[in-house]
Amino acid sequence: MSHEPPSARRPGRPRSATADRAILDAARDAIAESGWAGVTLGGVAARAGVAKTTLYRRWPGKNELVLDALADLFDSLRLPDHGSLAADVEDVVLQFAGLLREPRTRGALMAVLAEATHDAALRERIRASVVDRQKHLVRRGRERAQARGELPVEPDAAAAERNADMVFDVIAGAVLHRLLVSAEPVTAAWATAFATLLTRGLAALTDPGGQDPAAQ
Repeated sequence: MSHEPPSARRPGRPRSATADRAILDAARDAIAESGWAGVTLGGVAARAGVAKTTLYRRWPGKNELVLDALADLFDSLRLPDHGSLAADVEDVVLQFAGLLREPRTRGALMAVLAEATHDAALRERIRASVVDRQKHLVRRGRERAQARGELPVEPDAAAAERNADMVFDVIAGAVLHRLLVSAEPVTAAWATAFATLLTRGLAALTDPGGQDPAAQ
């Protein structure tokens, strides 16, 4: 899957969705098996069974290829509509945990995050390619909850965006810590308890009678 605007693509033959999929799969396999340092564009091309020129036409470097491969996985996350914010959060948490239970996904993510600890440019690319792209789930969930009357409308746009950032960080951080640090399972019961805790805290945070702690 390409995320380039049409104007940014090089002229030539149309892109092949089959080739793109093979390349992204190969990139995930390579980084999960060999770590960041072991990934080369030539090696990924060989794994994918495509010519090097096919890969080079699509991605200018390793950073772009690996992050596209990672972002492609998280693009599979979907926001359900179960009729309540807590149920929707629970579903997304279980989807996210399901992705991280896959050894290839987990290995690729850990390798990228380890490299990003000493590469500021890579951290910014992760934010743009993965984090910022997935925040739409939080925003859409909040809009639905407001329409259902579960959350108040937040008139301060800046405070609303800070709250969305916080919710994303809490969900991602809690699931990652649970699975990768505590090495405990994300069960349906855990997801239900977590969703209850999060939504109750979010309701208090967005209460018009309260104060935005981030603004103090």
